[in-house]
Parts: sequence; C-alpha cells; structure tokens
Amino acid sequence: MLNKIKGLFVEEKGQGMTEYGLILGLIAVGVIAVLVTLGGEIKAVFEGITGKFTPAE
Repeated sequence: MLNKIKGLFVEEKGQGMTEYGLILGLIAVGVIAVLVTLGGEIKAVFEGITGKFTPAE
C-alpha cells in the first residue's frame, strides 16, 4: 500500500500533458489581456472597414 502511495508522487506519465495545459492557459490569458487592452482600437478598425462597404441593392 505504501509503495502505491509513493508511486503517485514519482509517476511522470501526465507531466507532459500538464505542461502543455499550463502553456495553453498562459497563452489564453495573454490573448485575453491583449484583447481587453486593445479592444476599443480593434473595434474602431473593424467599424472603419465595414463603413466603407456599400449595401447590396
């Protein structure tokens, strides 16, 4: 029983997947931070682009 408990702390099977999850989480936080910071400017750019289109007849 004690060996099984020790094995839980030594086992490294899920380490790679955990690292990928952490990296993905950090990227997501970075993207969200950029979008929150630059959200108004991005909206203005897209509104400027859509304002140049003429409606279909």
